[in-house]
Amino acid sequence: MNDTRIVFVGLAALWVSACVTINVYFPAAAAEQAAETIVRDVVGERPTPSRQPGPPAEPRSEPESMRGGWRVWMSGVLDRLVRRAEAEADLEIDTPAIRRIRSSLKNRQPQLRPWFSKGALGLTRDGLVALRDPKAVPLKARARLKKLVADENRDRRALYREIARANGHPEWEDEIRETFAKVWVREFPKGTWYQDAKGRWVRK
Repeated sequence: MNDTRIVFVGLAALWVSACVTINVYFPAAAAEQAAETIVRDVVGERPTPSRQPGPPAEPRSEPESMRGGWRVWMSGVLDRLVRRAEAEADLEIDTPAIRRIRSSLKNRQPQLRPWFSKGALGLTRDGLVALRDPKAVPLKARARLKKLVADENRDRRALYREIARANGHPEWEDEIRETFAKVWVREFPKGTWYQDAKGRWVRK
C-alpha cells in the first residue's frame, strides 16, 4: 500500500469515527422516550409506546456514482456503526435521586393543574413553569401559588441535571432540558398556555 493510500484510509477511518461520535454524542431519541415516560407519569397518564416497531428497513440502493470500491465499503461500515450505536443508546432514569424528584413533581400536580386550566400558569420554552397571568389568581392565593411554582421549577431543574449526571454526561443538561420542554407541551392537555420558540405565549 503506497503512502497516498495509507493517508487516505486513515482519513476515511477518522471520518467514520467522527460521524459516529456526533451521532451518538447526545441520544436524542432515547432522551425523548425518557422524557415521555417521566412526563406521562407526572401528569397522571399511563405511559404508552409512542412509536410502534416497524418492519426492518429496506436496503437503500446507492446511486451509480457510489457503487464499488472504497465508497461502498465506507458507507457499509458507517451504516453498521451508526445503527449499532442507535440501538444501544439509552438513558438511565431510575436512580434514587431521579425517583425522588419524579415523586415530588407528581405529588404537586393536583395543586398546579387548576391554575394551568385557568390560564394563570404556563409552560416556558426552557422546560419550566411561569405565572403567566397573576390576575387570574385571587390575591390571597398568589403567595401560595408562587411558592408552588418555585418548588416546581427547582425540581424540574434538578431533574434535568440529575438525568445528565446519572448518564455520565453533565454537559447534556441543556439538551435534556430542551427535550423535556417540547415533551411537557406535547403531553399537557389542550388549552394549556406555553411559550413558543420566540418566547411568545400561545395556547395549545
